[in-house]
Amino acid sequence: MKMFAAILLNLVFGINSFAQRNSKAIFVIVDGIPADVIEKLNTPHLDAIAKVGGYARAHVGGEKGGYSETPTISAVGYNSLLTGTWVNKHNVWDNDIAKPNYNYRTIFRFLKEQYPNRKAAVFSSWEDNRTKLVGENLSATGYLKLDYHFDGLELDTLNYPHDKNRDFMHRIDEAVVDKAADYIQKQAPDLSWVYLEYTDDMGHMYGDSPQFYKAVEIMDRQMGRLWSAIQYREKNFHEDWVIYITTDHGRSEKDGKGHGGQSDRQRNTWIVTNAKGLNDYFKNGNPGVVDIMPSLAKHLDIVIPRDKLMEVDGIPLVGNISATSPNAILKDGKLRITWKAVSKKGDTKIWLATTNRFKEGGKDEYSMVATVPLSKQKAIIDVSNNPSPFYKIVIEAPGNLLNRWVMERQ
Repeated sequence: MKMFAAILLNLVFGINSFAQRNSKAIFVIVDGIPADVIEKLNTPHLDAIAKVGGYARAHVGGEKGGYSETPTISAVGYNSLLTGTWVNKHNVWDNDIAKPNYNYRTIFRFLKEQYPNRKAAVFSSWEDNRTKLVGENLSATGYLKLDYHFDGLELDTLNYPHDKNRDFMHRIDEAVVDKAADYIQKQAPDLSWVYLEYTDDMGHMYGDSPQFYKAVEIMDRQMGRLWSAIQYREKNFHEDWVIYITTDHGRSEKDGKGHGGQSDRQRNTWIVTNAKGLNDYFKNGNPGVVDIMPSLAKHLDIVIPRDKLMEVDGIPLVGNISATSPNAILKDGKLRITWKAVSKKGDTKIWLATTNRFKEGGKDEYSMVATVPLSKQKAIIDVSNNPSPFYKIVIEAPGNLLNRWVMERQ
């Protein structure tokens, strides 16, 4: 009886601790701003947020020249953030969003599957973000249902008549931010996505120019309104809020008008956050847009199921992690697998599969082929007796998982 009482007490204490923490998260994508621009302009509101947490240069585009190379295009970058995977998995190659692979779940789906009663919202200057990328009410996403959305204003040409200077998009962004700030302050959804387009419009029209820079400074003031709403909630309701603000791609070196390629400036992005406990990978490791999703999951106490976590390319930007920078090369019947050890303690397990059934909604059968000290930073696996045109590798370090593909033609 005493044991039962102790278990019940621990359960209640755990529930109360979770309730007291009351974690909330918001992520913001502001379109098409390279790191060099955000660093040279006056952005006092972003600076205020970064002062609480941090600022980091980051990247999009996957592995340049590798199997995960990802176009530096808007919707492609959004989905890399949402799913924590590069384009070889999520399958959104351009802004048409023709055939997303919903087997790679978004942060919204992970939230709702684990916590059906927690609230999720999207505030967006582009309706496709909700209907196609998040995939609301689609059979492929299990008929995922958001609790609130504010989008589609780009289709409202009566109230927002389209003009050649794209001022209508500025006014849409303003409406989106006003609604997001108001809704967050009053309703405090557990997970929110805010997307703004106007900066990219000015980049396409004018490139590196006063018009583009002005749009970025407008964006900074918009972030100030969101930050004020969060601070209001924290002060008056003792909620634990995290915000991640980033961009989906940079711009071309020549004049700043284009993007989509793999040049340094098109790949170089940035992250601003108020998150506590930012790790050295965030500070010095050139994180990727894919790393935001598992960071949000960690803040929201979302436990990503192991089979799905083995597919996530991103790693958390907060807390303790053990390894980064996975690589694998097949030569002379041997897989040479390497990683960068962040910690020196513990062992690393190497898992291997020769199928990719997960991509089709199936299950891959992994075999553990080696256990080596984490500090060794490499493992050599003889696969000469198990030849395959494809190998899927998972490096299980004590603090996090890494994954890598090896294909006959890379």
